[in-house]
Amino acid sequence: MQLEDSFKRQISYLRLSVTDHCNYNCFYCRTEEDAGSLSGEFLTSNEICKTVRIFTELGVQKIRLTGGEPLIRKDIEQIVKSLGKLPKLNSLSLSTNAHLLDKHARAFKQNGLSRVNISLDTLDNKRFSDITQGGNLDKVLKGIDAAIDAGLGPIKINMVVMQDRNVDEIESMLDFAIAKNIQLRFIETMPIGSAGQQALKQHYPADKILQRVQEHCQSSLIKQNSKFDAGPARIYTIKNTKVKVGVISALSQHFCDTCNRVRLTAKGRLILCLGQENSISLRDEIRADKSDEQIKQLITKTILKKPERHDFNTSTDNAINNQMVKLGG
Repeated sequence: MQLEDSFKRQISYLRLSVTDHCNYNCFYCRTEEDAGSLSGEFLTSNEICKTVRIFTELGVQKIRLTGGEPLIRKDIEQIVKSLGKLPKLNSLSLSTNAHLLDKHARAFKQNGLSRVNISLDTLDNKRFSDITQGGNLDKVLKGIDAAIDAGLGPIKINMVVMQDRNVDEIESMLDFAIAKNIQLRFIETMPIGSAGQQALKQHYPADKILQRVQEHCQSSLIKQNSKFDAGPARIYTIKNTKVKVGVISALSQHFCDTCNRVRLTAKGRLILCLGQENSISLRDEIRADKSDEQIKQLITKTILKKPERHDFNTSTDNAINNQMVKLGG
């Protein structure tokens, strides 16, 4: 069986948030008013495993654990270990700020996690502290090295590019990725929540990013066609290297036509699209002791309501009200 929406897109990818708490406070992700949920509202590790199993039985092959910051969950290694045993799951990955990654990288690799995406917007200590409002760049760099040493891969660095904040570091971040032999993805700001509205003022388009990448490398970019690995990104290999560079352009060039994903929040709400606010609670169904078949029917029916495309635009008056930290990115 394969989940399919009303536009004949097959849904094979679930982004699953395990917490909306975070040890960083990146200004484009959350505001000072955003409060994390009570831990009792989150799906338990058993509920997470059950939900993911059901999704894999519906044809979902790829799971990404997100947050908030997933590594602040005390049972994160147990969650990874349980999911890593699911027979129908082809890819288990994780998005993290890497502050705590050095403590978990080897255990993750041993228990079935393969891929890791790391948020890193600057290589400058002061800027890093300013953007994250108190984060520790040295800890993040240590986490990246630990992931490399543990054999996790591919490792992808996600850089949100912001005019007047870090746009001048496109080239230095590229040099960093080449030196580490890891992938790099540049992300446009997105108008999600009040934090996203503010970040939208510093939007820098993907085409300008790609132009700077090509000029810096003094080489042509070779377009890749791997839909499974790329997700919403346009992926290029730098000629004469194995390093891949991607751009995620939610505004300047949307990726809705090939969207194959849905999201599950830490509180168990199934989100069909980042740019839409419709959702249902799977947690309530699970805690009401609904059968697997009943939950499958609900998921299948709900997927048919997935919109054709998001409503992102460049007007801050029309930004989506959800906070990115609540949605799992």
